[in-house]
Parts: sequence; structure tokens; C-alpha cells
Amino acid sequence: MKHLLAVADLTRDEGDHLLGLTDAFAEVGRRRVPKVPALQGRTVSWLFYEDSTRTRLSFEQAAKRLSADTLNFSVSSSSVSKGESLRDTVQTIEAMGVDAIVVRHKSSGVPAQVARWVDAAVVNAGDGWHEHPTQALLDCYTIRAHLGDLEGMRIAIVGDIAHSRVARSDVWAFSLLGAEVTLVAPPTLLPPNLDGWPVRVSHDLDAVLGDLDVVYLLRMQRERMTEALVPSLREYTARYGLTARRVDTMGDKSLVMHPGPMNRGVEIAADVAELPRSAVIDQVRNG
Repeated sequence: MKHLLAVADLTRDEGDHLLGLTDAFAEVGRRRVPKVPALQGRTVSWLFYEDSTRTRLSFEQAAKRLSADTLNFSVSSSSVSKGESLRDTVQTIEAMGVDAIVVRHKSSGVPAQVARWVDAAVVNAGDGWHEHPTQALLDCYTIRAHLGDLEGMRIAIVGDIAHSRVARSDVWAFSLLGAEVTLVAPPTLLPPNLDGWPVRVSHDLDAVLGDLDVVYLLRMQRERMTEALVPSLREYTARYGLTARRVDTMGDKSLVMHPGPMNRGVEIAADVAELPRSAVIDQVRNG
């Protein structure tokens, strides 16, 4: 497997293998000097056309822990601002001798296109509404670390499914590893067509909470208000927000997850985010 472009491209064996590798590198992260020479002599570059905090820092830290050289690329201060095309930018970076390019872009399919233009390995760090495979893998690892094998686990993804690349990758990743996935959202925040998606659908969070092992909350993007996809944030919170009262109906060992950044008081109550069952900080650490 040269590139990591989409969870949908992975087999069950490849998914299990990646999680097994993660166990080894989690141990490295606990060392006094958390560094190994696995990528010594290799160069990694990031091509981020979207702002990011967690994802970019995670990749930078990972590259350094693997002893790779890094080539930072800032779109805002590059020739992109002068009209340079994506293809010319990518080929310029490759000409500098990079071995891997980490791509984040607002348009779906860009990492796959970059992989066709270059010989370097390409990692998708999020493309449009398509996928965010590394987020899905770290989510699987986080669940496995807390609850064990995902086989037969019941997971609900709650919120703006339609516009979420994280939701798409998580659906495929959780299902690949044997979990039962339920999407919970108002009809306006679901994709128009779910044919082929290995999921169930519910419009009632309270009806499913008691049966879940994991409730995975998505950020309610405030820009959706201008599209009139929900009547108001207050009504969305009343129906789909994870409050302390709702947490009380969940199983004792069930997890609360969120990819961040969180809108506290909207999709998740501030006190819920701090509960012991919240795995949000573990998600960042496992990234």
C-alpha cells in the first residue's frame, strides 16, 4: 500500500495491520526520547490548502518522531497566491526530493489526483466532503484502546453527516472492523443518497443512546444556519445535543467522542466534554 487516500480502499487485514503498527508506535511515544529512525533520510512535505491545528501538528510530530526531514509549505506565502496551478506546485515540491506528501484540500479528490502526478507517497489529510482516513484510523485505535475489538460494537455518529468527511471515513472504518453503525441526524443533515452505506439511520438520539457503546458527535457547523438546514442551534441542541441528562441514559462503559474543534453547548455540553467517559483528548493523543 503506497498511498493512503481513503478508508474505502482498505481491506480488513490492512486495517488490522495499521492498528497493530500503532500499538508499537504508541510505546515509542511513552519513551523518554520518543524517536525512532524509521524514516531517517526521508523527506515529508505537507500541502495544506485548508487551515488545520490538530491534523497538521499531528503529522509534524509524527514525522519528527520517525526521524524524517520535513519540508513545510505555506499556501498563503507561496506562488499559489500568484496563480500557480496545483499541478505545478506539486511537481515543484516533488522536484525538491520529497518522499511523501500530506495533502489537505477543500475539494474532494485532490489527493487522488496528486497521487497520479507524482512518484512520492501521498497521504490524504482531508479532502472536501470526501474522506479523512487518518482521523478514522485514530478513532478506531482510540475505541479499541478503551473497549477492545470493534467487532459487534454499536456506534452512533451524530450530527452533520452530509458535510462531514470524518463521518464518511468513520462509517467505512467502523464497518470494516465489524461495528454496527447508526447515523443520527435530522433529514436535512443526511446525504441525499445512502445507497451502499453500511448503516442504519435514526432521527431520534434518545431512542438509540441506551444501546450504544460509542456516541460520536460531529461539529455543528454554524455556516449551516445560513443554509436553513436546521431551524436554530437551540433546537438542534435540544434534539441532538449530548447533555448530562442524556449521558445518564448511556451504558456505564460507553464512550463519548468528537473529532474537534468542539462547539461546547451546541453538539456537546461543556460538562460532558470533561467526563471520564469522554475520549476527546485521547483522540488527539492517538493522532
